[in-house]
Parts: sequence; structure tokens; C-alpha cells
Amino acid sequence: MGLFSLTQEIAVDLGTANTIIINNDKIVVDQPSYVAVDTHGRLVAVGEDAKLMQGKENANIKVIRPLRDGVIADFNAAELMIRGFIKMVSSKNRWFSPSLRIVVCIPSGSTEVEIRAVRDSSEHAGGRDVYMIYEPMAAALGIGLDVEAPQGNMIVDIGGGTTEIAVISLGGIVTNKSIRIAGDVLTDDIQEHMRRAHNIKVGERMAESIKINVGSALTELENPPEDYIVHGPNVMTALPMEVAVSYQEISHAIEKSISKIEAAVLNALENTPPELYADIIKNGIYLSGGGALLRGLDKRLSDKIGINFNIAEDPLHAVAKGTGIALKNIKRFSFLIR
Repeated sequence: MGLFSLTQEIAVDLGTANTIIINNDKIVVDQPSYVAVDTHGRLVAVGEDAKLMQGKENANIKVIRPLRDGVIADFNAAELMIRGFIKMVSSKNRWFSPSLRIVVCIPSGSTEVEIRAVRDSSEHAGGRDVYMIYEPMAAALGIGLDVEAPQGNMIVDIGGGTTEIAVISLGGIVTNKSIRIAGDVLTDDIQEHMRRAHNIKVGERMAESIKINVGSALTELENPPEDYIVHGPNVMTALPMEVAVSYQEISHAIEKSISKIEAAVLNALENTPPELYADIIKNGIYLSGGGALLRGLDKRLSDKIGINFNIAEDPLHAVAKGTGIALKNIKRFSFLIR
């Protein structure tokens, strides 16, 4: 029966850094949000294949990240990317293409124009029925919280383009704060630091590797990672350099951005009604998204704010899993946006 199903349902976590697609409760696509096009705007590669080309393009190929700061920055590239990913899911059935029902997650601070851009891109990529869900709500569902209960839960979702902070109760967002300081800004901070402190030029991918290997929110860690060796050209002479980078150094490099995330969490707490605040103190605050994996971040936030911070079981996939749960409960959840 599944082979001739007239409607295919997919949940899409359209992220600045990665796009994840869930079909039949399984993650079927988990790829970087990159697309490579030729000079005529035709699709060359999508996802991991396109990311490998980044920084290595020739005159005929251009690699684009269609999303910036959590929203669509390049409409045509986004459409090509979504279409390419959907093709990965539905390539198994070549006889006919079923109509698509899609649930896509969007930042809670999205404007009407940004919401329309996501809807239009999804429809142009083949979506017949397009629903949207705010990222913190999807993250809460993915973590396993009962979002419809009369109690306050606070989510801090640190993605690639935005950090989403929201207090959820009774199936709705009570207070939310969406700031454009997240993984990408931390990567930029590292690039800038390497240039300023060591006179070494590092690309986006190398800065990302530094963040993953020695990124830390604290200058003192119980299990410190080993120093990471970075190779690159000297900014002044273009001669090759080798620099060992420690986690303490990176913690100083990203200090300003982490402080801004702290301030945003405090700001969201200030605007939280007292009854819900009491629930949050009791339940703790949940961290999700790739940024939750930054060493020592939960401890730093707990010490600073005085409320326990819990890292989601699978922080990278929490939003995607929540979007998948929303897909199965389209008729029940009133917070989905048409």
C-alpha cells in the first residue's frame, strides 16, 4: 500500500548549517545546507557534495549557502536545494510523484516576508500542503516535553544562524527571543582571532574544525581537549604556517558572542510570568542545537544564571525530531502555521 500512497509526508528542519528530512519517523536526509550551481544557474551538487566544493570552485561553479541567519537569503538556490533533498527521499519511486505534505520549521523571530519565502520555496520545490512550526516549539517536542501542559518549559536552541530562546506553555510560545548570534558567528570570531593573533588566514571550513575540536565556553575544563594544529598561509607573506590552538584561546575568542547569548537568556527570563518562572527553576532550561555541544556551555550558563541547564539527548536532531512529531499530529496541534 505504501508504494502507491498518494500523499508523501516529510518533515524538514531547514537549518542554516544543516538540513534534516524525516520520512516515516526515520531521518532520511542529514546534509549540510549547501548547493553548487553552474554559470547558467543549474544544479551541480547539493548537500555534502556541494560543501566539499566550498572554497575550491572554478570559474564555472559557484557554491551557495541559501540560508543566512536562519532565513532564506537566496530564493532560487533555496528552491534548488530543497528540490535536491526531496529528490533524495522520493527517488525510490520513479513511476509517479505523490503529492507532498511538508512541515518546515522556521525561526521564532521570522517576519511575514521570511515566512512567505519559506512557504514559496517549499511549494515551488513540490510541496502541495505546507505547514510551518517555530523552531523552539519543534525542539521542545523533539526533547520529549509535553508542550500542551499548563506548565512552563524554557528552550535555548543554538543553531547555525540563530539562537532561539522561548518559554512554552499550553501549546504556545509565551515569551521568545531570537538573536542572530549562533554557530556561524562563533566561526567568524575564530577566523578573526586567528588572523589577528597569529597572522594566519583560515577559511570557513577550517574555523569550523577548530570550533568542533577545541571550542569551549570556559577557560577551565575538567577533560580538556588536546591542542589543535592549524595549517594555513601567513596573511602578510603568504608563506605556509603551522599553529597549535588551545581551547583556552578559543574560549577567549568567542567570549563576546557567548556573553550575548547569556544576556538574551536573561532577557527572556525577565519577561517570563512568575508562575512559569517557578516551573522553569524546577524543571531547568533545555539546550538544543549544535551550539549545545560547545564544551562547558551548560556549566557556564548554570553558574551565571543560577538555573540548571540540561543538554538534550540528541541536540543536533531535536528540532528535526520535533518537526517529525508535528507532522504526525497536524490535526491536533493548533500552533502549526498554514
